[in-house]
Amino acid sequence: MVAALRPRWLTVLCYGAMMCLAIGINLLPVFLTTLSHRLGGAEGLSKEQLGRLGAIAFAGLVAAILITGPLADRWGAKTFALLGNALVAVSLGALAWAPGYGELAVALGVLGFGAGVLDMVLSPIVAALNPTRRSAAMNWLHSFYCVGAGLTILAGTVVLSLGGGWRAACLWLLPLPVGLLVAFAPLRFPTLTAEGGRMGLRVLVRQRWFVLALAAIFLGGATELGLAQWLPAYAETSLGYAAWVGGGALLVFSVAMAVGRMIVGVAGPRWDPFRVMAWGCGTSVGLFLLGAFLPWPGGALAACIAAGLTGSCLWPTMLAVTADRYPEGGATMFGALAALGNAGGIVMPWLVGWIADASDLAWGIAISAVAPAAMLPLVLVLRRR
Repeated sequence: MVAALRPRWLTVLCYGAMMCLAIGINLLPVFLTTLSHRLGGAEGLSKEQLGRLGAIAFAGLVAAILITGPLADRWGAKTFALLGNALVAVSLGALAWAPGYGELAVALGVLGFGAGVLDMVLSPIVAALNPTRRSAAMNWLHSFYCVGAGLTILAGTVVLSLGGGWRAACLWLLPLPVGLLVAFAPLRFPTLTAEGGRMGLRVLVRQRWFVLALAAIFLGGATELGLAQWLPAYAETSLGYAAWVGGGALLVFSVAMAVGRMIVGVAGPRWDPFRVMAWGCGTSVGLFLLGAFLPWPGGALAACIAAGLTGSCLWPTMLAVTADRYPEGGATMFGALAALGNAGGIVMPWLVGWIADASDLAWGIAISAVAPAAMLPLVLVLRRR
C-alpha cells in the first residue's frame, strides 16, 4: 500500500532540513579567526587561505546542485533529501577529527556537497506542496535557513565562550541531520513538476526572462553571503570587538534575516514581490556602505546587521517569482537558480578576502554593495516583462 502524502508534516521537516543546510554554510565563519591561529602557526592563515575554505565549501555546494538537480526530476526527491542529510552528518563527524588544513578543506567540500543536495531539493518540494502560495512558502522555508544559521552560530559562540573550538561545535550539531534522516525515511514525497510535464533546462535558458532571473539571483546570493561570511572577522579585526561579539553579531544578522523572510511570508500576495526586492536592494546598498565607513564601531556593526533584514527577501522571492512563471521547471530549474545564487556566495566572499589582503576588510565590505546595486535594475526589468 502506497503511503499517503502528508503535506504539512513534510513541509515542517523541510523547514528542519533547511536548518541543516544552514550548518553547511554558517559553521565556518564563526571559527575563521580560531582556524587561522590553530592551523596557520605563528603567522596564522592568510585572509586568502581563509576565503579559500569558504570557496571550497561553496564549490561543493554548487557542484551538488548542478549534478543532482536533473537526477531528482528523474528519480524523485526522496532519495536526495536522504542523501543530503546523510552527507551533512558524515562531514560533521569528519570535521570534528580533521587534523590539518588539507583534511579540513576536504571535509568542508563534502559538507558543502551535502548542503547543496538539500539546497537543490527542498525548494521544489515545498513549492510542489504549496502551489497556491509559493512566495509565502519560499520565504517561510528560507526563514528557517536563518533559524538554522542562528542555531549554528549560537552553538559556535557558546563553544568559544567555554574555551572550545570547531570540533566540539560539530559534535553538538550532529544530531540534527541524523534525526532528519530518520524522520524522512518513511514518508512519501510529491512529484516536482506541474501536470503539463517538465520544461527542460535547454528550453529555459532560451527564455530571456529566465536568464535575467539567473543573473539576479547570482547577485542576491552575493549580497547575502558576502557579508555573512566575513561579518565575525570584520567585527573582530576591523571594529575591534572580541571573538564572541563577532559570533553574536552573525547570530543577530541571521535573526534579522529570519524576521525579514517571515514578514514577507506573512504578507503573502498582499505585497508585490518585485517591489519588495527593489526596496531590499536599495536599502542594502546604503547599509553596506554605512557598515564599511561609519567611524563609530557600534553604528557600523548595527548597519551590517540591519543589512541582513533588508537583503533577506532577495533569494527566496526570486525563487518564488520564477517558479510562478515556470511551474513546470522542476528540480532542474530550482537547481540552476540555486547554483547561480550560491555561485554569488563563492565569488563575493573570495573577492572580499582578496580586497582585504590588498587594502583592508572595510573596503572588502564596501565592494559588496555592488551586488544589490546591480540587482536593482534587473528586478525592475523583470517586473515589467
